[in-house]
Amino acid sequence: MAAPTADSASPADSTDPTNPADPTRPVLDCRGVWKTFGKGRDRTPVLRGIDLAVHEHEVVVLIGASGSGKSTLLRCVNLLERVDDGTIHLDGDDITDPRVNADAVRQRIGIVFQAFNLFPHLTVLDNITLAPRRVHRRARAEAEQAALDLLDRVGLAGKAREYPDRLSGGQQQRAAIVRALVNSPRLMLFDEVTSALDPELVGEVLALVSDLKGDGMTMVIATHEMGFARRVADRVCFLDRGVILEQGRPEQVLDNPAEPRTRQFLQRLLDTEPA
Repeated sequence: MAAPTADSASPADSTDPTNPADPTRPVLDCRGVWKTFGKGRDRTPVLRGIDLAVHEHEVVVLIGASGSGKSTLLRCVNLLERVDDGTIHLDGDDITDPRVNADAVRQRIGIVFQAFNLFPHLTVLDNITLAPRRVHRRARAEAEQAALDLLDRVGLAGKAREYPDRLSGGQQQRAAIVRALVNSPRLMLFDEVTSALDPELVGEVLALVSDLKGDGMTMVIATHEMGFARRVADRVCFLDRGVILEQGRPEQVLDNPAEPRTRQFLQRLLDTEPA
């Protein structure tokens, strides 16, 4: 699959969109990100000073127990949650600046969740072209051709006119990924995209994400699939209680972790895997 081209427009009004991207600058740069939920004495910190830089064409995989902050971090990057402290930069622009247009930022960041979130009353094609037509004001014919090209590349060309409930879970998740890709995102975020699938459908979705890596897509992926993490990640980050406790190459973090808590987490995964 050919990697979609990124929209060069910046969400910040003060940024000159004609300036070429600095190849040494991270695509994504989280600096001291804090996020707390609750009020008063019930406030619970979920992210505690996260520092994470992701460079062009890099695939960073987030692992960790439920509640460690993986999903919250992705939601903060996509501005679905407002950070309490720290900053998040996209191609050098501070997207956590209150003056930034969040909708413009989301046009440059694709996100796919474990739930497919396809509109059941729309066909697959209409689901995918809704944002390009309504938000980006692309002509219907142009939007549909782009969607059909992507559907063909993921093996779903014959399902374009079907409704989501006529598709398998794996097909629905692939359609959801195409919906995120059709806007040519600069960065893709995946949040446990296989956790809602039957085991036999997991492989087809992971194969699609692997293809995106081969195309050079910059991605941040939260997953419990350690085999997939080993295959696709350039870097694995282990989150624990809202901090990145350990990070490195997959073979280092997964095979020879330095932190006892990382070893404990991985051992528990091994203990719960089916025989």
